[in-house]
Amino acid sequence: MDRLKVLRRVAAVAVLFVAAEGFASGSGAELQPANIDPGNISSLQRGARNFMNYCSGCHSAQYVRYNTIGKYLELSEEQLVDNLMFNAEKTFDTIQASMPADDAARWYGTAPPDLSLMARAKGSDYIYNFLKGFYLDPDSPTGVDNLVLEGTSMPHVLWELQGFQNAVFSEHTADGGTAHEFDGMEQVTTGMLDAEDYDEFVRDTVNFLAYIAEPIRSERRKLGVWVLMYLIVFLVIAAMLKKQIWKDVN
Repeated sequence: MDRLKVLRRVAAVAVLFVAAEGFASGSGAELQPANIDPGNISSLQRGARNFMNYCSGCHSAQYVRYNTIGKYLELSEEQLVDNLMFNAEKTFDTIQASMPADDAARWYGTAPPDLSLMARAKGSDYIYNFLKGFYLDPDSPTGVDNLVLEGTSMPHVLWELQGFQNAVFSEHTADGGTAHEFDGMEQVTTGMLDAEDYDEFVRDTVNFLAYIAEPIRSERRKLGVWVLMYLIVFLVIAAMLKKQIWKDVN
């Protein structure tokens, strides 16, 4: 690869990074860390339950199979069928949305995206804050807007768990105009979960989305450790061999 191509790729990555930073800062609030743990099997099991109960009605995950999920999440075939496979017949099926895409596009303006790679595309922190960022907006067709993705067509499907909240903004003058700065959320109605339990619910869900975005992550990291150990041992042996071969050369 010539130097010009390398510079172009570096420039493209830099532009994407700056754009991502600008998008996050333009959302009105700093993204809180999700603090997920892809190695926590219990959290992933709860996240799978949350996804199938609250997300799979509209969203698909077409790049992961039920038997892959069951193997890593330590679920038997019976547990998969009874608890996760609501609209599938075989364990090697992928996760399909229950809602027809044409109907979803007509009702929401656009078909809900597949979530297989959403955690890799947007990041875990983005999804975590998105699911926590719904607030009441009487001008929105769904009655709510989102702090992270302004103008989202997605309704607040977790309202019964979180309740409804208002976003509080303050006005200040900047560059000759008026700007709005996000100050926080104000709870309007309570949900079935308190704030701490809802955060945990969202964290488990995001953890599962991060897992399905890269199911071989744990195996890849384990393999990477062995590869690094091999390279270190090989480096020591190579250094000793070089010293032995060149010991009589001055």
